[in-house]
Amino acid sequence: MPKRWLVPEDHADWVSVAEAREIILTTVTTLPSEQRHLLLALGHVLDEDVLSPVDLPPWDNSAMDGFAVRGEDVRGASEREPRRLRVIEDIPAGGQPIRPLTAGEATRVMTGAPVPTGADSVVRVEHTNGGSGIGNEDAHVWIRSDADAGRNIRRRGEDVQRGDPVLRAGTLLRAAELGMAASLGRSGLPVTRRPRVAILASGDELVDVDRFSEVLAGRRIVSSNSYALAAQLRESGMEPVLLGIARDDPGDLRKHLQKAAGCDAVISTAGVSVGEHDHLREVVRSLDTRIAFWRVRMRPGSPFAFGQIGALGGIPWFGLPGNPVSTMVTFEVFVRPALLHMAGHRAVFLPTTDVRFRDTYPVKAGLTHFVRVRLDAASGEALLTGSQSSGVLSSMSAADALLVVPEERPGAHGGDVLPAIVLGGAPLQEVPGY
Repeated sequence: MPKRWLVPEDHADWVSVAEAREIILTTVTTLPSEQRHLLLALGHVLDEDVLSPVDLPPWDNSAMDGFAVRGEDVRGASEREPRRLRVIEDIPAGGQPIRPLTAGEATRVMTGAPVPTGADSVVRVEHTNGGSGIGNEDAHVWIRSDADAGRNIRRRGEDVQRGDPVLRAGTLLRAAELGMAASLGRSGLPVTRRPRVAILASGDELVDVDRFSEVLAGRRIVSSNSYALAAQLRESGMEPVLLGIARDDPGDLRKHLQKAAGCDAVISTAGVSVGEHDHLREVVRSLDTRIAFWRVRMRPGSPFAFGQIGALGGIPWFGLPGNPVSTMVTFEVFVRPALLHMAGHRAVFLPTTDVRFRDTYPVKAGLTHFVRVRLDAASGEALLTGSQSSGVLSSMSAADALLVVPEERPGAHGGDVLPAIVLGGAPLQEVPGY
């Protein structure tokens, strides 16, 4: 994989949220296309226009179970004055009419069945006596309403005409789009490849969940970030690749990072601060990494770094903080939009909505704060979920939104109307709402 340097020459420190977001999104690039079977294409982004090779529907067909008729033969029909028509054919779905319809005649048709030439209406079976002697020479039907005169025929090409661009490049493939592709005879589609994203946790205090006995003994803590990030990646449609837990040792960190070879991006948690045992800075530099910035003016999540690792082909590196809430918040604000952009999406930002804050959250100006809140559907107000410490994961679990307090504001107070990022919300939007 060749290097592709896109980050600025000189790394910056203490950038704003907007600056960090712009640097990241102008650095990451859309991944190449791949062919996917329809059953495996859900949630991917279409890479080229799909034109229809046929008219849809391919013939005039019935929208109802009933009787194909000429409208002029049934107008005026009612319960008191029904019209008797001779039934000349019975056409199931998948059948074809043998002869055209003439005055005084009807053809029984099922939903989706072709209607014969001469018919301009299908009278639903509920407006008839159901017919008598179908298949015999004296077959007939009594029409008891003219409500369906001129109705219930789906005309050839009324949905799609041959040569129409039915699906456009950049379309997110949902169930309806895949059903449409199948109706056009496509068993597979070219889509933008989704990123494979490596996750590296680091810290001598961390263990995997299968060593929980050491947590009970008071010696270690579980690497919850690995599981939360893997879930956030899968929720975004990405493929997580867990690299394990590296010790606070430069050699072990380097060895683990090198296992990200072949991935499209790498996320690390912890080790990007300036503590005595934070070795990640020197390790990523030793891997020919070009750093865009080391810190962002935000809380939680200030020690967030971004760059490209030259030794891994120039893939993006997201250096997330180690505190659980900081990890999850910086993923939502920066990493998820970047990866969605790499996967070909146009809309990459979680939806935002303006809400009225019911509580008080006083802070000093100078940082953009992302406050964990619960949205009250009845009142449209936002309430704190509890402690806003970056280590209190339970308050993130209780949140369904992040209230955004801009860096120029000295906190948020009861009655303030502010934007809130809706977690797990849809649809995504093309521009950030804050």
